[in-house]
Amino acid sequence: MTRVRAVTVALTAAALSITTLAAATQASAAGVNYVALGDSYSAGVGSGSYTSESGSCSRSTNAYPYLWKNSHAPTSFKFVACSGATTNDVLANQISSLSSTTTLISITIGGNDAGFASTMQTCVLSSESSCLSAVNTAKSYATNTLPGKLSNLYAQMKSKAPNAHVVVLGYPHLYQVPGNCLVGISDTKRTAINSAADTLDSVISKQAAAAGFTFKDVRSIFSTHEICGSSSQWLNSTTLPISDSYHPNSSGQAYGYLPSFSAGV
Repeated sequence: MTRVRAVTVALTAAALSITTLAAATQASAAGVNYVALGDSYSAGVGSGSYTSESGSCSRSTNAYPYLWKNSHAPTSFKFVACSGATTNDVLANQISSLSSTTTLISITIGGNDAGFASTMQTCVLSSESSCLSAVNTAKSYATNTLPGKLSNLYAQMKSKAPNAHVVVLGYPHLYQVPGNCLVGISDTKRTAINSAADTLDSVISKQAAAAGFTFKDVRSIFSTHEICGSSSQWLNSTTLPISDSYHPNSSGQAYGYLPSFSAGV
């Protein structure tokens, strides 16, 4: 009888501990009003399962903001990130979702301002010299023009949502160099494209810090999971639909971006 009673007490205590832990986890998101801003990397382009209401913005239920919402049950959730968005698009079409009651914001932005899509198209379809020229043009824009655009956007975000904690996420390297791809673009092109990500992340990181926001660098967590990587691939190479190309797949969202965002919250 003593042994049975002891087991019963232990099981009851364990159940209470689990219940308490679950309640504490859910309570941590109570009162959180979360708004997910940004471009295709936040919308989840490339990860499939796009919501019908999002139309050409291609917001995915596999995107890190949606996954975080599902696991944390915030009090409110607004998912307005959109494929192809620039800093101007966020100001024109997304920032109105913020208010003084917003407590948490996530964003990836800047790649489209610097011409990410056109640069990738040039590098895939054109010569090595054309690719390097396009990358250098993108890096010049990122260095000279993007800082002012980010500074203005971040200031507007702070004005609209003065009580929010903002997590700014960067961009991964697209390629592991040297990698295990037997075909495709040259390692020279791959290295140049990765260097553009480095420039973008450096600029974004500095502007986020100046605004008092939290920057999360995703390059290390994506390491070996890039295109041509030695581990499972978290990024799409050229694929169909073509707009999904060179974006994180569902694994990249779940295992790359989600933990990076969660660590910044």
